[in-house]
Amino acid sequence: MTRTIQVLADKGALVAQAAVLVCDRIRHTLAHQDRCTLALAGGSTPKPLYEAIAQQDLSWERLHIFWGDERYVPADHPDSNEGMARAAWLDHVAIPTENIHPMPTHSGDPAADAAQHNQEILDFFQAPAGEFPQFDIILLGMGDDGHTASLFPHTEALQVCDRAITVGNKDGQPRLTFTVPLLNRAHLILFLVAGASKQTALGHVFAPEDDSNHYPSRLIHPAGEAIWLLDKAAAEGVALPGRP
Repeated sequence: MTRTIQVLADKGALVAQAAVLVCDRIRHTLAHQDRCTLALAGGSTPKPLYEAIAQQDLSWERLHIFWGDERYVPADHPDSNEGMARAAWLDHVAIPTENIHPMPTHSGDPAADAAQHNQEILDFFQAPAGEFPQFDIILLGMGDDGHTASLFPHTEALQVCDRAITVGNKDGQPRLTFTVPLLNRAHLILFLVAGASKQTALGHVFAPEDDSNHYPSRLIHPAGEAIWLLDKAAAEGVALPGRP
């Protein structure tokens, strides 16, 4: 894994840099293969990123969109990651409907929906037996508690290593989430972390040794490249690897 940490002046600069990196990587990927697979993050930080990407001229018909996690709510619910991405980006560009691969949240059985989406991903990627699919780009955020996707501290989802999708748990509320081994197969993981409230968790995530069950973002070591984009408020006072 190659890890790069960039500190930007503020959230606006972070979003602008993320937009450049994502669009450059999409174009680079499509110059070398027929399609680009991108898994989206939820939360407030990515929304302006998606709005910025929507203004770009990209080969939408060759882009396939997934989500790294999803709250167990309908797509039209205000908390839906899918709904947010559609409103900010996907509804405004000519991306084919069949290129959008949302997590199912409608059966009333999160485990069954996780199993269904797991199979959908395996079928889409046609990965060799025993191997996890490899996404081109995965966007991730990090919570104040060090969680990423819906991999929360000291939850069963952290230990799942035999499938791509599992059920996460946030204060008793189910979510669907990529598993650690699926995340770690990615060509590129781009972390977007903004705000002073993230400082404590970042300190633990970047520490040479710490408890990964308590700070799940420590578990993310992609096969390819990890780029952490931090705004100055998040990075303030944090001992960052490779930086004075």
